[in-house]
Amino acid sequence: MISTIQLSNQVKETLNSYKKSPRQSYEEVILNLIKSVKIQKEERKELMIEGCKEMAEENLKITKEFEAMEDLSKWEWEGDL
Repeated sequence: MISTIQLSNQVKETLNSYKKSPRQSYEEVILNLIKSVKIQKEERKELMIEGCKEMAEENLKITKEFEAMEDLSKWEWEGDL
């Protein structure tokens, strides 16, 4: 099924700027844009996962450092806690 959609001149010009050749259809341009968005979304997801892993590793190091300290009840604390 083929549908006709209305586009403003600005959108049409923007889509034209993404064409790899003058003969490329708007459908191909839109599909390429969708593909690019999906790839970028996946890359962002992977970066966020990697960032969370790095933060978790750093938090684990800090936790281990605290666990390695002597009994905290022997420490002198400044102020009321």
